[in-house]
Amino acid sequence: MAANVFQEFVAKGGPIMYPLVGLSIATLACAMERGVFWFKTLRSERKIVQDVMETARYSLTEAREIAAQAAVTPIGRFLLAPLKLNHPTPDTFRLALEAAGEKEFVQMRKGDKLLETVVGIAPLLGLLGTVTGLIRTFVNLRIGEAGGGEGTAEAAAGIGEALIATAAGMIVAILALAFFRVFVTLQAQQVDYFTEIGSELELIYREVWYEPFLSDRPRPPASEVSIHS
Repeated sequence: MAANVFQEFVAKGGPIMYPLVGLSIATLACAMERGVFWFKTLRSERKIVQDVMETARYSLTEAREIAAQAAVTPIGRFLLAPLKLNHPTPDTFRLALEAAGEKEFVQMRKGDKLLETVVGIAPLLGLLGTVTGLIRTFVNLRIGEAGGGEGTAEAAAGIGEALIATAAGMIVAILALAFFRVFVTLQAQQVDYFTEIGSELELIYREVWYEPFLSDRPRPPASEVSIHS
C-alpha cells in the first residue's frame, strides 16, 4: 500500500522525481554508512585512550599491544603509529602521530563530497521540475477552446508536478545538509581530540622514556669534551 502511494507521488512529480529519488537513496545510504562508522569510532574510544595512556607510563611494549588490539578503530591506529617505532626521537614520534592523524582524518571525511553534491544539485533539480511543470501547465491551458475542462485538469496536473518537484528537491537538499553538518561537527571534534591525545602521548614519551634515557647515557671523557670544545 505504502509502495503504491509512493509510486503515485513520484509519478505526479514528473520525470525529475526519478533522479531526486536516486539522490535521496544515495544520501540515506551515505548517512547510514557514516552513522555506523561514527558509532563504532566513538563507542570505545575513551576506554582505548585511557588504557594506552596509563600503560605507556610504565611499559611502551604493553601500550603498543593494547593499541594493536584496537587497530580496527581510528584512535587505535593513531596511537599505534608512534608506539611501534624503535626508540624514536621526539620529532620522529610527533611526525608519526601527525602522519597517522592525517590518514585517519581522510577516512573520516569520506562521504562529504557526495553530500555536498546532493546539497547543490537537489534544489536545482527541483527548480528544473518547477519549470517543466509550469511549461506543461501553459501548454495544456486552452482558454476559450472546446474541452476546456480537460485542459484545465491537465494544467492543474502541471502545477502539481511543479510544486511536488520543488518540495522534493528542497527536502532532499535539507536532509543532505543536515547529515553533512552533523558529520563535519564530529570530524572537527575528532581533530581536536586527536591533537590533545597526541600531545599527551608525546609528553609521556619525552618525560618517562626519552629524557631519562639521555640522562642515563654515559658522558664522554673530559679530554674528548675539551678537544671538541
